[in-house]
Amino acid sequence: MAGTAGTPGTPRVLRAMNDRAALDLLLEHGQLSRTRIGKLTGLSKPTASQLLARLEAAGLVLATGTTEGRPGPNAQLYEVNPAAGYAAGLDVTPQRILAAVADITGRTVGRHELPTPGRRTGTPVVQQVTDALDGAVKAAGLARDDIHRLVIGTPGAFDPTTGRLRYASHLPGWHSPTLLDELAAALPMPFEYENDVNVVALAEQRLGAARNHTDFVLLWNQEGLGAALVLGGRLHRGWTGGAGEVGFLPVPGTPLVRQVTKANSGGYQELAGSQAVPRLARELGIEDIPAGPYAEVAAALVERAATRDDALHRELLRSYATRLATGLASLVSVLDPELVVLSGASLTSGGEALRALVQAELEELAASRPRLVVGDVREHPVLRGALESALATTRDEVFDTSR
Repeated sequence: MAGTAGTPGTPRVLRAMNDRAALDLLLEHGQLSRTRIGKLTGLSKPTASQLLARLEAAGLVLATGTTEGRPGPNAQLYEVNPAAGYAAGLDVTPQRILAAVADITGRTVGRHELPTPGRRTGTPVVQQVTDALDGAVKAAGLARDDIHRLVIGTPGAFDPTTGRLRYASHLPGWHSPTLLDELAAALPMPFEYENDVNVVALAEQRLGAARNHTDFVLLWNQEGLGAALVLGGRLHRGWTGGAGEVGFLPVPGTPLVRQVTKANSGGYQELAGSQAVPRLARELGIEDIPAGPYAEVAAALVERAATRDDALHRELLRSYATRLATGLASLVSVLDPELVVLSGASLTSGGEALRALVQAELEELAASRPRLVVGDVREHPVLRGALESALATTRDEVFDTSR
């Protein structure tokens, strides 16, 4: 019996597959000619021409100019239409919400920062979210209805069984059991929520140091210490969304922390979190410790230790590397990942010097020996990851020409 429209292998589905392959190539390479698209996809010139005409009529590609400076006639160039769809991302911390809008090519077209001064604010969370989003949408010259999808990156994780935010007691106002329903009622577009470290891992997997890797751990150290676990190409979130909350991990070298969710800390956080770096520097007798938020102070101290060649700073970097490797050894022993990505300012500020020390320590503490790399996505990595997550779903929906 002949297949119906939409059945795998039918002309409609094959056309849609070719369309998506061409769109993905245009996203990867930028402007391409019909001939180049044909070569990259294996399609004949007539088929490539029909494909581009179809995508242009659907508003998914634009003819943008011609090739120049080559022998023979100039060829028409095509690119993905940036206005074919828009996605938004939010990076939420206790101090502020950072929002951005990206067009379908991934280019950020609007951004807005909304201060949220902790428990002093009387503004409900739903209004904070919509105000931050509206600021970015306005900066992009768009309207809320133009946004296809929103991804919100927060500390902790929303428990899928209860809908409540867990593992982030320091985020005031976000723990109502009705919050997700309230957000769904207030937002005109579909939205998703994700742990902030998880979206950083998505950014590294799509744009940075973990490209082409399907099994890796991302260790994050900034305001908090956490990890993202990517296994078989997919994020592992755990039963309650708490996979990777390694700050709560009991480790040698620090007193056993009990009631960790109330303390919002644990052994590994106390041993190697950002707040431990200035404390360690003082214990070593290092003076002129800068003032400011502890995450910024830690990043500055680690950067200084990685670049100064004196005994005290060398010892600070070595001791910090040992502390980091102590917790990493447990993760590596259980998961045996191919790669470990070091991310967050308290790690990336140490550059290659810190990476090499942690790698050497880890090789003595764990049987498996994954390669350690420093993360590439440095500018607002949580926001970039939220945008990448929102863009992936937006592209799947907008680029689906089989409907």
